[in-house]
Amino acid sequence: LGSDWCLSLQAYNIHVNGVLHCRVRYSQLLGLHEQLRKEYGANVVPAFPPKKIFTLTPAEVEQRREQLEKYMQAVRQDPTLGGSETFNSFLRKAQQETQQIPTEEVVLEVLLSNGQKVKVTILTSDQTEDVLEAVASKLDLPDDLVGYFSLFLVRETKDGAFSFVRKLQEFELPYVSVTSLHNPEFRIILRKSYWDSSYDDDVMEHRVGLNLLYAQTVSDIEHGWILVNKEQHRQLKSLQEKVSKKEFIRLAQTLKYYGYLKFDPCITDFPEKGCHVVVSAGNNELNFQVRLPSEQIKEGSFKVTRMRCWRVTSSVPMNNGPSGSSPGKSEVKLELAFEYLMSKDRLQWVTITSPQAIMLSICLQSMVDELMVKKSGGSIRKMFRRRVNGALRRSDSQQAVKSPPLLDSPDASREPMAKLSSKLTSVSLRGISHSSSANDVGANDFHGNYAFEGIGDEDL
Repeated sequence: LGSDWCLSLQAYNIHVNGVLHCRVRYSQLLGLHEQLRKEYGANVVPAFPPKKIFTLTPAEVEQRREQLEKYMQAVRQDPTLGGSETFNSFLRKAQQETQQIPTEEVVLEVLLSNGQKVKVTILTSDQTEDVLEAVASKLDLPDDLVGYFSLFLVRETKDGAFSFVRKLQEFELPYVSVTSLHNPEFRIILRKSYWDSSYDDDVMEHRVGLNLLYAQTVSDIEHGWILVNKEQHRQLKSLQEKVSKKEFIRLAQTLKYYGYLKFDPCITDFPEKGCHVVVSAGNNELNFQVRLPSEQIKEGSFKVTRMRCWRVTSSVPMNNGPSGSSPGKSEVKLELAFEYLMSKDRLQWVTITSPQAIMLSICLQSMVDELMVKKSGGSIRKMFRRRVNGALRRSDSQQAVKSPPLLDSPDASREPMAKLSSKLTSVSLRGISHSSSANDVGANDFHGNYAFEGIGDEDL
């Protein structure tokens, strides 16, 4: 949930990734606050900006906007409140009302990694989980595998690849999110949503799961997200010709960047300000391929377990008019900063400036969540909560996942990487207190990393 709020006719614009999600009045937010207090108790819910009897001065209006922004961030980042049906249904309803899309049956097109289109009949008011279940049903993916996949909002690039905008969240309506952008480049795609490749075994047990995973792996190799040399490429092509999908995936699992999400080129302040970087998320780390001012390319990884906390900050120009930010324009400046344990007793902030900062933050959070589930002995199947009520219209016609075309020869122009000298090892996690090293931001703006614990000297 983006932290940007703009004032328009005494209503507040809530942005997600810099794009208008909904417009709400103070009284509606007060109603949400009272509902949350009733359900969870006053000691759990953050303080709400008080009512004023007299008309607010411009300075007071701005102060209230900041207080409401902090309030919504605090609620969203609280695991109980942020995941509650009360909070999420409030945002979904507000999204539908703001975008003025009536509840009706529509056909929504969802892409698979191989470019195949799955058309599902849904309601415009169906939330993310409903749409995911409808796609799974159309593909005949078993219920216990649905939790291994997610819907992502992507932007198609000219070369047919995808730029990830965000994983669709439980507080939004996918049909409304994609149609309100009024731009055909924005699409919804189905991809696996876990990080640990050992979960591939569960998915490959079923024909449809295997086909989806295979199609995604072929696509990621074609787009250069997974690195292959000539010999590996020859072996992969041979397995494709034999239609040995499991063996193909097993070989791909051994390749560099398998299971990573690759982000668009952006800017970082590590190891020095203004460096161009390509960030990839996977294997419980953020991988940096940095182009130094000397034009030398260096590579290094930041383990999620050594990130003490992180935050996303954004600035939206205030002169956008009442409609909020224009869809798809990169006028919103987003930054992800994380505090990293570089060595014993040395924490350092690393900043990434990218329109995909919120998606990066979602990746970090989901890696931590997955680590914590594994640590507690839980399973990824249990991470997917099926809603008990809410009858979903099951589609009659099943749709098969088509095999992707054979791989082309690898791109020889890709540059070899030099290793950064620092060897960053993995450790286990704990709750954090507010960091004093970033006194410009309040405690509520931080995502504390609960996988940061028990770091002993031997780990460093």
